[in-house]
Amino acid sequence: MNAKNNLVKNWLIKAKNDLSAAKSLGHQHGDVAIYHCQQSAKKSIKSFLVFHDQSFPKTHDIRLLVQLAILIEPTFEAYQDIAETLTPYATLFRYPGDLMDPLPEELNVAIENAELVFKFVSQLLEIQLI
Repeated sequence: MNAKNNLVKNWLIKAKNDLSAAKSLGHQHGDVAIYHCQQSAKKSIKSFLVFHDQSFPKTHDIRLLVQLAILIEPTFEAYQDIAETLTPYATLFRYPGDLMDPLPEELNVAIENAELVFKFVSQLLEIQLI
């Protein structure tokens, strides 16, 4: 396996691990779980961009990453709303403030959305993970 393909696969492994962590943490640690949803989607899209030799800034903004992905694969347009929903979870519940934990339904939707992005990218790249 060449270096680029190995890097793409490693991005997807990290995305899968974040998704698994979100599911495992569940509602007991919703603030951490929802953060991992954001991380999973972000890393999934970054794997796609790396595969296509598209540079991207160091960012938590999934909306920006989706815009870059659309330039390569227009079907990413269907994920703009998901990107809009997940992007704030990079910081929203990470620090003390008015909002300490997501609502249960909010976390459920975040997990579903992260899983949709992960599966979509995995299918596009046709990469099988162990």
